[in-house]
Amino acid sequence: MSFVNYHSKEINCKIVYYGPGLGGKTSNIQYIYQKTSGQQKGKLITLNTKNERTLFFDFLPLDLGEIRGFKTRFHLYTVPGQSFYEASRKLILRGIDGLIFVADSQLERMEENIESIQSLEKNLEEQGADLGRLPFVVQWNKRDLPNISSLDELRSKLNSRKAPDIEAVATDGVGVFETLKTVSKMILLNLKGGLQ
Repeated sequence: MSFVNYHSKEINCKIVYYGPGLGGKTSNIQYIYQKTSGQQKGKLITLNTKNERTLFFDFLPLDLGEIRGFKTRFHLYTVPGQSFYEASRKLILRGIDGLIFVADSQLERMEENIESIQSLEKNLEEQGADLGRLPFVVQWNKRDLPNISSLDELRSKLNSRKAPDIEAVATDGVGVFETLKTVSKMILLNLKGGLQ
């Protein structure tokens, strides 16, 4: 649910990175933060508990243009990957405008990926949201490793909706901005459709 700030002439949109623990959500956000110029971004906030880390920052991408004279500011969040932080995940998902599922491509992580996507769908459903109606992109992370699942297997088990999907190596920045731009464009199309 985008928030319009008429005073600053900005539309604020929330994008959440969701996926299994240690799958690459934090690497995505850290890479974007490092590569975004200082005056365009807010402070990177890290909320650490004993076993959990949630990151957040906002930025104003200048290359996406304006909607009816309003600039678009994106707020990027990660959710904790471990399943015992379900309450935190639900809270962070509230009011989202776009979603990126970061799947760990390693063969041995398939079960955790499946559990995570099922958790995502359940959490959205409990909030009255439908993954099929949200701007949603899947990122196949860690494609540089030797023990990875094929794209066909990943797609059949994790992307039944046939959402746009992108291969990535988040630690090197491969596919990171492409993923973000894909979901951002989908959000902007939704906003433009809602403002007519």
